Amino acid sequence: MPQQALHDFIYLASQSPRRRQLLEQLGVRYELLLPGEDEDAEALEAVLPREAPAAYVERVTRAKLDAARRRLRRRGLPLAPILCSDTTVALGGRIFGKPADAAEAAEMLTRLAGREHRVLTAVALGGARRTECVVNLSRVRFAAVASDAIARYVASGEPMGKAGAYAIQSQAAAWIDRITGSYSGIMGLPLYETAQLLQRFGVRY
Repeated sequence: MPQQALHDFIYLASQSPRRRQLLEQLGVRYELLLPGEDEDAEALEAVLPREAPAAYVERVTRAKLDAARRRLRRRGLPLAPILCSDTTVALGGRIFGKPADAAEAAEMLTRLAGREHRVLTAVALGGARRTECVVNLSRVRFAAVASDAIARYVASGEPMGKAGAYAIQSQAAAWIDRITGSYSGIMGLPLYETAQLLQRFGVRY
């Protein structure tokens, strides 16, 4: 717990139900601060040429926080810290974001099968003038996966909207031979790093 609680709640600028669940696990009170119809949130996640995965995920998270700050001001909401996060999957230097369609999802999963990949999740907390951002790195190894199993998983719709075309808390967990790092970070919000940020900002939970 923070030694001096300055804030009773935070804003969560994320549409991910998994991040909401993880904040609730910590006991954090939050209000959603989601993009409006006039905002192109997906455009923030475009990869720049030759961008390294760690640089990418931190840049995107900071961009999301800047957009959320502007949103807060436009809507005239009470001030409170804003939390943003972004997750990406990397195989070597290649970034695997959210698949555009079923074919891309199947391609990603086929490439990940039988290999170890990295999952990088950045989390940023910001006030009016202060920002802190940390990046969690975990490693996940998939066992060999049959093509028909990949096809069934893709047909379920689960890979869509997920970095690397899978969710660790879904049936894809049956393919995971080993993880090193943070399970919650792989889900989309590393709880240890998040708790440290909340404490430094004086958020009560």
